[in-house]
Amino acid sequence: MSAFNELGGTGGPPLPPLPEDWTRALAVVAHPDDIEYGTASAVARWTTQGKQVAYLLATRGEAGIDAVPPDRAAPLREEEERAGAREVGVMDVEFLGHRDGAVEYGTNLRRDIVRVIRRTRPEVVLSGAYTVRMIGGLVNQADHRAVGLAVLDAARDAGNRWIFPELTEEGLEPWSGVRFVAFAGAERPTHGVAVTGEPLERGIASLAAHAEYTKGLGAEADAFAPRPFLTWIARAAGSAMGVEAAVLFDVHQLIPEGPPPWV
Repeated sequence: MSAFNELGGTGGPPLPPLPEDWTRALAVVAHPDDIEYGTASAVARWTTQGKQVAYLLATRGEAGIDAVPPDRAAPLREEEERAGAREVGVMDVEFLGHRDGAVEYGTNLRRDIVRVIRRTRPEVVLSGAYTVRMIGGLVNQADHRAVGLAVLDAARDAGNRWIFPELTEEGLEPWSGVRFVAFAGAERPTHGVAVTGEPLERGIASLAAHAEYTKGLGAEADAFAPRPFLTWIARAAGSAMGVEAAVLFDVHQLIPEGPPPWV
């Protein structure tokens, strides 16, 4: 059975909506286009609500197009990412410059992410699944796993002045305000965001901005054409929430909602 056939509902009660009582979010992923394969539709919903969302990319995606050498692919993919971000109301896009395809989990990556978290001070951090298997049982890619886990750790590291004291010397004070980290594409999502209508349309436009990357997929390009692919994914996810279209996330709470049960 194809893994794509297993993307619909969770087999239990409808998933709850992801909390939206926040104003600033930071999306941190490995490559240009990672956000656009679903999360961008949720971002479109949030920016329409007046929320501030920034993007942080660990790499420039230079290894992503087989027919284009890395020195030419990197600026091309950067520009496609910025164009895709504009489609969903995001103007703040930053690239860390780690090597595409060889991103290593560790303190260097965590420090780079903490630096941006301290500077942007988000309440919510978004990323992609860091497990070996992701939604539908699909096997996850190495950079995705390294970056996702580093994001989860960095969201907590950001509030501890003694983990990366050199950042305080740069004038970046600790930030303990990340309430939760939400991972798209997770094998076992816990929450969803309804994206029926305009948010999904803007998400499709965001992925369509990656035209050269999509063309570079060769024989697979038609299978991953933005409109049919994202529409199918969003409708399959929507069944897990009881809505027409959705984006699903696995939410890791860092700041508890309300007092602990033993108080």
